[in-house]
Amino acid sequence: MGLLNAKPCRVKRASILMLGLDSAGKSTLLYKFRYEDAFLTMPTIGFNVDMIEVGKNLTLTFWDVGGQKKMRELWGNFLEDTDGLLYVVDSSDKRRLEESRREFELILKNESIKNVPVVVLANKQDLPGALNAEEITRRFKMKKHCSDRNWYVQPCCATTGEGLAEALQRVATFAKQYRKAKETFTTLKE
Repeated sequence: MGLLNAKPCRVKRASILMLGLDSAGKSTLLYKFRYEDAFLTMPTIGFNVDMIEVGKNLTLTFWDVGGQKKMRELWGNFLEDTDGLLYVVDSSDKRRLEESRREFELILKNESIKNVPVVVLANKQDLPGALNAEEITRRFKMKKHCSDRNWYVQPCCATTGEGLAEALQRVATFAKQYRKAKETFTTLKE
């Protein structure tokens, strides 16, 4: 009778914060994760929230927060209780790359997301002159700024969906590991 000690199936939930400059492609990515269609999106004023099931027992809640300058001042309010950061970069917009990198570094300095895993999406790979994942890794100094956490740079294209399945899988894996570590740590503290 193996049924007696069978664990009840609990759906695990994890919270993923999606940040990046305006026009980086965050909302388009979120729609693509969800519906596999590219929608024509409007600039996000405020934030979008969407829940996406990954596999049988994990639901990720994505907080897609607007990237306009005014909204960036509020990013800090969304960092509490985040299990993963998905940072979206427009790889083809070399003019704003430096601005994006500065914002990224600012977020990582926030105590609320110490050790939180990071996946950087090098979006718009379909556009001419887009920087590849290695170049984004180097320019964003990932090894230096993310040495205390799991991190990954995923090349993708929100409109075609290329690289998105891998990105979602990576975010899910990182978030699960992070939650497990957090639960273990909490149990040890008690």
